[in-house]
Amino acid sequence: MLRQAPFPQRLATQLTFALAGLLALAGCAAESLPPESSPPPVAEDTDCGAGMLGAYVGHKATDEVMAAIRQWRGDNPVRMLRPGSAMTMDYRPGRLNVFLDNQDRIEKFGCN
Repeated sequence: MLRQAPFPQRLATQLTFALAGLLALAGCAAESLPPESSPPPVAEDTDCGAGMLGAYVGHKATDEVMAAIRQWRGDNPVRMLRPGSAMTMDYRPGRLNVFLDNQDRIEKFGCN
């Protein structure tokens, strides 16, 4: 007559096989899922309209150009930033930052 293993040992063996089966099924299921698509990038200009000023990139930031940008912005703040210039790090989503190069040409616009 065959002697059965004690109950705790049988239970541990059964649980081990059940866990191995579940892990195998999980591996198969993961392969059948479609690849994750990354979410679209969030627009940088959600609050200040920086994305609408692309036509000014590359232009010299003359008084006339800056006046036109300020007029378009109305009462909202505009800040000109030259390379190496100090700037505050306070977050103001409606503020338009105008980034200039060393020749005072507009490189890009940003919000904060």
